[in-house]
Amino acid sequence: MSIEAPPPVKALRRYLVAGLLLWVPVGITFLVVRFLVRLMDQTLLLIPVHYRPDELLGIHIPGLGILLAFIVLLVTGMLAANFMGRRLLAVWEGVLDRIPFVRTIYGGAKNFAETVLSGQGKAFNKVLLVQYPRKDVWSLAFKTSEYLGEVQAKTGKDVVCVFVPTTPNPTSGFIIMVPRDEVIELDMEVDQALKMIISLGVVVPRWKHPEQVPDLASKLPGN
Repeated sequence: MSIEAPPPVKALRRYLVAGLLLWVPVGITFLVVRFLVRLMDQTLLLIPVHYRPDELLGIHIPGLGILLAFIVLLVTGMLAANFMGRRLLAVWEGVLDRIPFVRTIYGGAKNFAETVLSGQGKAFNKVLLVQYPRKDVWSLAFKTSEYLGEVQAKTGKDVVCVFVPTTPNPTSGFIIMVPRDEVIELDMEVDQALKMIISLGVVVPRWKHPEQVPDLASKLPGN
């Protein structure tokens, strides 16, 4: 027999939860933004000591590193986009390609950046459901590639490569090859799936076809 909490206790608990719901997201956002600002401010170390804003102005202004990083990215992007810049980049990549360990890391990072950041590839543009880590247990995944060459030839199956992220940190995870006919493609957007993963499944995106949800309650025992 459960004893119900008195009204004042219920009200106190409700107010505490409401306060947490307000301040926890604000606090996490503040900590993440502060970390990023401090990280970007490290780019100011590229400037000679006597020319750094702290020395010239006499005070530290947080966020100036973001401006410097933006300028550096813009200038290097402009240089890399023109003919001379592409020639210099080709020479630089040729040098890196001759260094055994470095070329592997650089090549993989470059391919990943070109696929994800250029917007021209088809990686990470589809949210999938796959049966992982065992049959009848479903995990959210992102399609990374669908033409796997040797893998498809050796397995004799039409498989796709998917990335299964971990939670609450979706930057780590596993890549698995799954038969195409065992993959379920979802309607949710990539950012919606990331929110669901980061929130441990608490934040579930609203589906645009709720009328298609089956009545599972009627299938429960006793109904």
